[in-house]
Amino acid sequence: MQHITRRNFLKGSVAAGVGLALASPFSRVRGANDDIRVAVVGINGRGGSHIDEFRKMAGVRIVALCDVDRKVLASRAKPFADKNKKVDTYVDIRKLLENKDIDAISIATTNHWHSLATIWACQAGKDVYVEKPCSHNVFEGRKCVEAARKYKRIVQHGTQSRSEEEWAKQIAAVQSGKYGKLLVSKGYCCKPRWSIGFKPFTKPPEYLDFNIWLGPAPEQPYHENTTTGTGSGTSATEI
Repeated sequence: MQHITRRNFLKGSVAAGVGLALASPFSRVRGANDDIRVAVVGINGRGGSHIDEFRKMAGVRIVALCDVDRKVLASRAKPFADKNKKVDTYVDIRKLLENKDIDAISIATTNHWHSLATIWACQAGKDVYVEKPCSHNVFEGRKCVEAARKYKRIVQHGTQSRSEEEWAKQIAAVQSGKYGKLLVSKGYCCKPRWSIGFKPFTKPPEYLDFNIWLGPAPEQPYHENTTTGTGSGTSATEI
């Protein structure tokens, strides 16, 4: 069996081809029986795939789950309890990051949380895998890079197929100069999405911490379209 180290753990993929490399060369070397302890933040949609794949990996142990939807949190924690496996649960990511027994986190929250969660995790000494998009703009993205470098963390962005070997070969071929100087690059994406309409403002359900869900987003009243829309393949209730 392959020896799991902080550098090679989670190489492989989460469902749909997410390449993970959360291992940090700056952390202490671990013994063969010393599991790498992972927390998954945002577990309603894409985060469920993270949980499924982490549970298959030898030497990796899910020790914490985080979501602002308490119903989702209870549902995801139940399979662990059924098998007598301890897993801590958190509604507030800030409380999770205070746990020094967590080595790395994977982030599959609603999109507007990705950058802040990444930066906070780096500050807390955690390595990070963060789903796409890692940021809403260049400024946020650069702050994630700066945090990773300042706190000596490894942060991997989930670009799925863009991390695959065949794409890497094509990029290397273009960069080699064998095709001449690249002057124009065009990208094509055909993924139409229609309006989800609008539902009236209401009081947030008791099981949802809407204030934390908003997080760094502008304050606004709750309406169901806000937290049930989709983005980056994930349900917006995922934090």
